[in-house]
Amino acid sequence: MVNYFYDCYTILNKVYSDKTFLKQAINSTFIEEKNRALIIKTCYGVLDKDIELSYYLSALTEKSPKLAIRTILKISMYAIKYLQKKEYAVTKNAVDLTKKLGKGGAAGFVNAYLRKFINTNIDMPKDKIEYLSIKYSYPKFAVNELVNIYGIDRTESIISATNESTCLAFYNCDGEDYLKSKNVQFSLTPFDNVYIAKNFIRNEDYDKGLYTYQALGSVAICDVVQPCKNLLDCCAAPGGKSIRLSYKCDSVTSWDIHEHRVELIEDYKRRMGRENICANVQDAKAFISEFENKFDAVLVDAPCSGLGVMNDNPDIKLNRTKLNVKELNVEQISILKTVSRYVKKGGYLYYSTCSVLNSENIEIINAFMSDVKGFEICEIDSKLQHENVCGTNAFLPDISGGLGFYVAKLKRIN
Repeated sequence: MVNYFYDCYTILNKVYSDKTFLKQAINSTFIEEKNRALIIKTCYGVLDKDIELSYYLSALTEKSPKLAIRTILKISMYAIKYLQKKEYAVTKNAVDLTKKLGKGGAAGFVNAYLRKFINTNIDMPKDKIEYLSIKYSYPKFAVNELVNIYGIDRTESIISATNESTCLAFYNCDGEDYLKSKNVQFSLTPFDNVYIAKNFIRNEDYDKGLYTYQALGSVAICDVVQPCKNLLDCCAAPGGKSIRLSYKCDSVTSWDIHEHRVELIEDYKRRMGRENICANVQDAKAFISEFENKFDAVLVDAPCSGLGVMNDNPDIKLNRTKLNVKELNVEQISILKTVSRYVKKGGYLYYSTCSVLNSENIEIINAFMSDVKGFEICEIDSKLQHENVCGTNAFLPDISGGLGFYVAKLKRIN
């Protein structure tokens, strides 16, 4: 088991210490193949439960151990509590890993801590906000904001929702026939040729562009967009929305601020065979006069906290604070104000996020409408179950398939 622990430690150390995204950390780490599934499950699980595991550490230690030891202990606690691994085996391998990493002086502490963890009934906080934050490993500031909007019970429903299925969007073939031919269990969605599949394994048809992975909420956002001649997707990487919108718009211009992320759009475009997408490196906050009044529609899939997709990206929660969201709010407003000038009269401005927070969603729309004249909110009613928020749609994890998204549609009237 020590090799399994070591591979988990190597990946998680990149995330905790070097701030590497989890998926990148996994891809850049040599993993013992026989344990690959368990290693990936453990790494995702440790990050998903990070707030809870950190609480246990603070409850059982007077002084927080150094990062390397904290990581070993989090892996161990997760293996004991959530994977039901044998306690003595976990403890032994945690101690062995500590020594293997050249930290033998801490081996006694690791052993003593895990014994204490195994034998101690740790009380949860009595404060309801803090309790929900720790129980579901959800950032406390976000729990507080959700409770102010939805109340305690609904907030618990939202933050406890899980997403364990795969959403597949099919192109150039009938998805239902395809899945049946592969003996894959699936369920329908409100959208044509989009299905929720269980235990689906990617195959060569992915590279042929027969299907792609796309979150159901992302599909719902694209469904809101009206067909048009030319659309600007101004925060487009990795390109899923641009691809889907290229089937209903004559041409799609896709921007991202980073060159390597524009390459992701180009790769996606090539895989799906979409020639009507033009991808460029461009900062959406910087106004370009030649684009003024040029586009029939502009989509702002804004940089956001990502709190709606933490089930798929648990490392998000490591870097999200109230201050961080406020900084994102400034960027969201700045982008909206800039690219709104690119919309033709009679055209549409769409704003979307993968957040469940009103502070990143309807409050941004309200702030924009208060500062920028000439736009009106167009009421939308998505086919995917949602909350109607002043004519905009909030897709919440407990009613919308386990993930959270938001979309608003504005029309330029003068």
